[in-house]
Amino acid sequence: MLSPEENEISEIMPGSAPDPVHPQQKSMLKMWLRDLLASVVVSFLIITFLYQPVRVEGTSMMPELQDQERLFINKFEYHFEPIHRGDVVVFHYPRNPVKSYIKRVIAIPGDNIRINDGQVYVNGKLLAESYVPVRFQDDRSYPDTVLTANQYFVMGDHRLISSDSRDFGPVNRDLIYGKASFVYWPADDMGVVR
Repeated sequence: MLSPEENEISEIMPGSAPDPVHPQQKSMLKMWLRDLLASVVVSFLIITFLYQPVRVEGTSMMPELQDQERLFINKFEYHFEPIHRGDVVVFHYPRNPVKSYIKRVIAIPGDNIRINDGQVYVNGKLLAESYVPVRFQDDRSYPDTVLTANQYFVMGDHRLISSDSRDFGPVNRDLIYGKASFVYWPADDMGVVR
């Protein structure tokens, strides 16, 4: 048995065994690592399958979306819900699938679309487009076309400068991979995409 003085000396001598990690510290470290790993996995799953952050490049969707805005796109919704007229969708550019475009759906499969001097007609009726300000309208035309199954006619809200289905034709359903849902940056523009 050691005297208290000898015990103190043995604790500070080099080469002596270090104090074991306190069990509570070990438990806290394991919980922290577990939580970190769970956060990474959940974030990966959300970004891969549900919501993906994207940045708008260009002004073809003004005034709804501004250049350099950040938004979330919903990659999950169209697995269960149909694409509707008026949805703002993200899709692979038909002429170069490496690029992605964001546009508004104007006509869906089975619709008859034509554009006369900038006036859009869907199924013979003039389309009310409150999302296109007068200053962004143009006078381009597009011939009478009936969309086949899985085709969507998309256009930018800033008609004067938008490269859209008037240029590259209808977009096939398999190229559409998300719906614009929520602008999160800049904070002044935060809100739901309409």
